[in-house]
Amino acid sequence: MTELLAPAGNIEALKAAVSNGADAVYLGMQKFGARAYSANFDLESLKEATAYAHLRNVKIYVTMNTIVFEDELEDMRKQLAKLNEIGVDGVIVQDLAVFDYMVRNFADMEVHCSTQMGIDDLEGTLLFKELQAKRVVLARETPIEKVKEIKKIAKIPLEIFVHGALCVSYSGNCIMSGLIGYRSGNRGRCVGSCRKPYELIDRTTGNSLGKSYILSTKDLNTIDYIDDLKEIDSLKIEGRMKEPAYVANVVSKYRLALDGKASAEDKENLNKTFNRTYTKGYLFHEDVKDITNIQKPNNFGYEIGKITKSYKGMYEITLSRVLNQNDMIRIDHDNEDVNLSVVKLYDREGNLINKADHVCYIKIKEQLSMGDIVYKTKDYLYYKELESGLDKEFRRFDLNLKVYAYPNSHLVIDAEGLGCHYLYESDETLGEAMNHPTTKDQVVKQLSRLNDTIFTLGSVDFEEYHAFIPAKLLNSARREIVQSLYASKLCNQKKRTKEAEPKEKIAFIPKQPYLTATVTTKEQYDACLRAGIKEVYFDNIIRRNQNSYEEKEGELLIGGYGGIYQYRQTNPFVTDYSFNVVNSVSCYELHRLGAKRVTLSYELNKTQIRELIDAYYKENEGYPALEMIVYGRAPLMFTKYCPLKKLDQCGICKTKSYQIEDEYGKFPVISHDDCTTTILNGKILNLLDEVPLLEGIESFRLNFTIESAEEVFKVSSDAIGKLSGVLDRTLFNQETDTRGHFNQKII
Repeated sequence: MTELLAPAGNIEALKAAVSNGADAVYLGMQKFGARAYSANFDLESLKEATAYAHLRNVKIYVTMNTIVFEDELEDMRKQLAKLNEIGVDGVIVQDLAVFDYMVRNFADMEVHCSTQMGIDDLEGTLLFKELQAKRVVLARETPIEKVKEIKKIAKIPLEIFVHGALCVSYSGNCIMSGLIGYRSGNRGRCVGSCRKPYELIDRTTGNSLGKSYILSTKDLNTIDYIDDLKEIDSLKIEGRMKEPAYVANVVSKYRLALDGKASAEDKENLNKTFNRTYTKGYLFHEDVKDITNIQKPNNFGYEIGKITKSYKGMYEITLSRVLNQNDMIRIDHDNEDVNLSVVKLYDREGNLINKADHVCYIKIKEQLSMGDIVYKTKDYLYYKELESGLDKEFRRFDLNLKVYAYPNSHLVIDAEGLGCHYLYESDETLGEAMNHPTTKDQVVKQLSRLNDTIFTLGSVDFEEYHAFIPAKLLNSARREIVQSLYASKLCNQKKRTKEAEPKEKIAFIPKQPYLTATVTTKEQYDACLRAGIKEVYFDNIIRRNQNSYEEKEGELLIGGYGGIYQYRQTNPFVTDYSFNVVNSVSCYELHRLGAKRVTLSYELNKTQIRELIDAYYKENEGYPALEMIVYGRAPLMFTKYCPLKKLDQCGICKTKSYQIEDEYGKFPVISHDDCTTTILNGKILNLLDEVPLLEGIESFRLNFTIESAEEVFKVSSDAIGKLSGVLDRTLFNQETDTRGHFNQKII
């Protein structure tokens, strides 16, 4: 059966999800979850949430899908042990250190690969199946045909997002928020840089193509494709930052759709809670130019009418849909929003009304124009309806009873419910009824009072033997039976641990540090070789996402897990920054998979690098083989979306170059041959002055993107001089360069 997986940022949202038909709920704790700004759960509220869900046969998955720094590893392990004690069903992870600890130490708590890992192919899925993952959450960019192919061949449960907010970048492969503002998406603290307005500039002419929310995606909505989706193991709704009413609305509609009961009105009602307008997503082949809504980055609402005239100090709205008193509306005036709550609604004569179908009048101080479109952003009555059912019981479970009542004996009830049994026996002895023995109808009446429980009365076996059973005793028995069955159900959760086997030690003999380089053109490649850099990544780069793996010769720079699976038996390889390595365990795991060098994350500072190396040495009695990017414009995000196509500039990238700009900086846009896009940092990461002082790093990498061959040659030559000690002048330019996270820890 397809699992409907719902989000919960707090206990109220969790109850809303369960009461509207979710089969499972995912939620985060105060630490290590990718939604740090959500209310989230502490251990006590998680216990409550898990008990509430498990009694109703709903699973609980906890998100621990951030990267974990070296000094947090022990807290991570302690938190996982607590989750296992509580009995959560699974944990969703990104960091290999969390993945490894779960697989090695817990027998029943499932480990799920987060979409933050960027797995979008069969190869990456097979790798994690081999590593004992119990589920893979595929990247949102994976088309449905590929999802089905992966499921058919890999034979491992798959999870996909079907509704809610979309990242414009491949998840886990966006460091824009972290590098610009020190609040990392890989740490759950994304500031939503993609939801800001940017101006698109033609760098070859300096002309502007306009300012808009060029990177702001629409929300995903796939309810019309539910028959295709039923083949997938788990359908995930995004929304841990959303209010309970949103969760209730979306979960209830997808529940109806999965059960074959969703009407056109039900689907339409998805518009009545937060949305940025909708897209069917890459999952169902949305045109890349239609994946974004560049007009507005937040709640768009839905159109209900237009301003048609000014009348007696009021504005007339001609309606296409109903408007109620206390609804919230948004009026689009000259591309600026006028937002208001409709506290007072009038008819043509100026009388107050509480509902309008065709024409109504409002008084507002803002200046409007005829033809301005009116959107409803909150339907007051619909929200009241949603809120009234936030903690109702979606399904109840049969309570079957066999009642034994004999005079001069104890009352005995054999109860069965939730797959558990409980034998109740009263303390008191029943008396004999001379005239009016307790009837079956009377027994059923008392035992059926189950409205405040998850039970409904099933079968009741009872034969009259002239016993008198006080109603008070039956009520007490019912309460004890319910609580005892609850306890039995919750105690059945398996929480086994395993004895972790010792690891083989992996260490490398330190080498004299040397330079490597990444380039994007043949001219840059030649310039690097001319300067004296011997290891240059160009045609041997296997990026993290969107790969069709071809046979390669020699050493490779691999960016994703699928590449490791594909090439580990045939090619020596180095892992790229996109594995987000920030601790010694992740580094070890990549070495164990065959990496000859591991590139560190952009999101480490110098103290954390030292801590990683020291911890690795202590554990393995030797050093890791590390690579570190010390120069270049950092790739802030990699996306399947093309902002140029959105503005009808498709193909022009072959002859022109572009960048996006805001008040803080300029960000070059690289358009790849397959129409994917990389957004670069305008500031150049420059740690060349620090290179001679960094110990424990085998190779230092220069990352060249939009530089000319002359610039590449000069930087490469200077870097060689700095590393060898020949060059002693500073290479850092205060105007153009940044040290990134080197001196400051991200949040």
